[in-house]
Amino acid sequence: MHIPPHDNHNRPIIDVDDARVPLNYFNIVKLTAGQSFVYQVPGYETAIVPATGTVDVTVGGETFNAIGQRGSDVWDGEPEGVYAPVAAKVRMTCTSDKAEVFVAGARFDGELTPFAVRTADIDKIQYGSDDTKTHRKIKHILGTKYHGRVGRLLVSELFTVGQGGWSGFPPHKHDTDRLPLETRHDETYSFRFRPKHGFGLQLVQKEDGKVGDAYHLVDGSTVVLEKGYHPCVAAPGYEMYYFTILGGMSQRSLVQFFQPTHAYQVETIPGIKDMIAKFK
Repeated sequence: MHIPPHDNHNRPIIDVDDARVPLNYFNIVKLTAGQSFVYQVPGYETAIVPATGTVDVTVGGETFNAIGQRGSDVWDGEPEGVYAPVAAKVRMTCTSDKAEVFVAGARFDGELTPFAVRTADIDKIQYGSDDTKTHRKIKHILGTKYHGRVGRLLVSELFTVGQGGWSGFPPHKHDTDRLPLETRHDETYSFRFRPKHGFGLQLVQKEDGKVGDAYHLVDGSTVVLEKGYHPCVAAPGYEMYYFTILGGMSQRSLVQFFQPTHAYQVETIPGIKDMIAKFK
């Protein structure tokens, strides 16, 4: 389902126990210099990731200063973030002129410890090729290196390399727990384009052999993926970014099931197997 860009007034775009993606939580918080925002999300662990600007983040009694070093947009620098355990009281205070902050969450019932993810901690991978129209870069903020320190939440940023091209291809899904073939991971995306008037398409095919749905993506679009195969594409001439939240039902590691009619293309895309491994 596509949620068009709108002013959410710092209220959750995907709240707790959402009927479509109950394993996810998502908010966008916009602040100006000196402003603070406080939240608690019972039943969900969260990550605070500035899209732009800089914030000081306090989780419980621990403070992490100067989180986020990006300027005008998500292409202007590297991501940083803070992990907050389930139901923790979180305060973020803007220390730049302004800040736009993603709050990503996943349902979890354990008790863990907060920590910061700095630029040097980001796990990056680039794969695909211009020839296969699948060239992209992934920056894992809460990736597999944090197994044991995070319960069910995976948080990444995905960028097209160059203008135009496919992402999430070959088509895959992760809506059913049936190990070792697949895990249930609810997923939420938040899109940005460069330049801002760029656009793309999100495809969602819920059943094999049946025509799926297509959603018109613009700067600020949110997509929730509760079921089905879900590749997306940026139009020629535009760069596409999307902030990715994955929440696992029974485990943190993601096991993707590739659509059988297209799965052979895994063998044609350079580096894709390394990308798949990074989510496990």
